[in-house]
This record gives sequence, structure tokens and C-alpha cells, in this order.
Amino acid sequence: MEALEKVLEREDFEKIDLDKEYEEALKNPIFKEIAKKTKLSKKDLKNYTSLLEEATEEYSHCLECKNILECKNRIRGHVYFPAVRQGNLIFEYKSCRYQEKLDKNTKHLKNVQFFNTPSALKEATMDSIYKNDKSRFEVILWIGEFLKNYVEKNNQKGLYLSGNFGCGKTYLVAALFNELAKKGYKSAILFWPEFLRQAFYDDFKEKYEYVKKVPLLLIDDIGAENVTAWNRDEILCPLLQYRMDEGLTTFFTSNLTLNDLEEHLASSKAGVESIKAGRIVSRIKQLTEPLSMISKNLRK
Repeated sequence: MEALEKVLEREDFEKIDLDKEYEEALKNPIFKEIAKKTKLSKKDLKNYTSLLEEATEEYSHCLECKNILECKNRIRGHVYFPAVRQGNLIFEYKSCRYQEKLDKNTKHLKNVQFFNTPSALKEATMDSIYKNDKSRFEVILWIGEFLKNYVEKNNQKGLYLSGNFGCGKTYLVAALFNELAKKGYKSAILFWPEFLRQAFYDDFKEKYEYVKKVPLLLIDDIGAENVTAWNRDEILCPLLQYRMDEGLTTFFTSNLTLNDLEEHLASSKAGVESIKAGRIVSRIKQLTEPLSMISKNLRK
């Protein structure tokens, strides 16, 4: 009997402590506001005082935060917050207003796959392209027309865009793909020389199948690779043949004109193979319209 009385006495003290801790926490107006929003009784809430205090601390950080880079919470861009599910109180991480905006602005990037390309291409937009050079106007107009018409004509020809180093060829096409991604169209941008260097990696076959079948593809910097008979005839040729047969829109950027590219592709350790190179270029001509852009080096 005496032992039972001691247990009951300890439980009474614990209840008093819980009540005291909860009442003390309520002195914080933010804690009080959060507790009130749950619409649960004191009886239910007092058992979660420490968790509510943790949520209060994180929410207090949010009230003072000016951007996501200033986030002081455990998980950047998220706040630990209570929610009621089927009458039960749970705590979960919710995205803050800055994270929600960031997610909204970058949601389209799930539709664009980047293979070994600069991260700046993910932020390329039609509004941010450099327009203070008349030598770029023809290409910019072409890109604009393509963007306008692609929704109605999904099997449009792509572009073979040649030009000097650093003039922004890849950025222009990336801006186009990012805009189309916002409309739900999937695309891929691959840096061709590096893509070929990864041909013996375990995941190369999976990547190759993806870029072969993706609706929009940019093969960036073709002509900068070291040509071998194998990467020309066993990787590039089947890729272009499939995309040509399936009517899949394909873009290329290069420092070489098509004539120069044909010469480049003809030379390998096997010797000069003009016929095989010519077959590749003929497929590129079937897939694209050629344009040249000689402009200032924007990378300086």
C-alpha cells in the first residue's frame, strides 16, 4: 500500500511539473500562438511542451529571416512545426516561404538533364541572354521562333550552331530548353567530349539510352573530342540515326562549321575515312538547320 502511495505521489508531482512547464512556456507569445493554432486542449498539449518549444524557436528564426541563405534552422529552408492528423499531434518539417519560391522557380529543371555541363546553364533564361550585339540577332530570332512554334510542331528541325569560342552558343540553347521545360517538355544537354570519355563507366549505357530517346537534345561542343573509329561509328552514328528515324529534335553547338566538322570526323587512328564522316554530317544536316554566330567572347 505504501509503495502505491509513493507511485501516485510521484505521478502528482510529474503532473504539476508538466503544468508548470507548459504555463511557463505560454509566456512566450509565439509559443502561445502555435499552441492555439493546434486547437487542442492544455491536457493534450502539455505533454509536448519541449517539442512545441523547439518549434517556437525555429518559427522565431523564420519571422526574422530575410532570405534562405540566412536560415538558422536545423534543415535549411524548412521549419519544424506541429500539425494535427486525425486528432493526433505530430511534428514535421515544412518548407518556408523562401524554399517554396525556390522550389517553384526550379521545378522545371526536373525536365532538363545536364551531363557534365556548367551549373550556370541551369539558370539560363531567354530574358538574360546577351542582346547587345547585332551578330547574335539572327540566332536569337531563330531561337524565339522555335520556342513559339515547338508546342504545335514537336518534330521541328533543331539547330547546328557554329561560332567562335565563348560567344554564348550553349547558353542560348540552354535558355531555350529551360523555357520549354517550364511547359513540361523534357530535354538533355551533354558536353560531348566528356560524354565520350565516360563511355566505359558502368552507367554509360543507361545515359546513352536516355539521350538517344529524349525529345530535345543538345550535343554541345561536337568537334572538340578526340575522334576514334569506335566513338564515331558505334556511339555517334547510331545516336543520330535513331533520332533521325524517330523525328527527335536535335541541336549541336561547335566551334567548327559543318565542312570543318566533316574533316575532323574523317581523321582517326584508322586513317582518313571520308565516307564515314560524310554519313555522320549528312545525318546532322537532316536533323538541323545550320547557323553561324561570330560574337564577342562572353567568358572574358
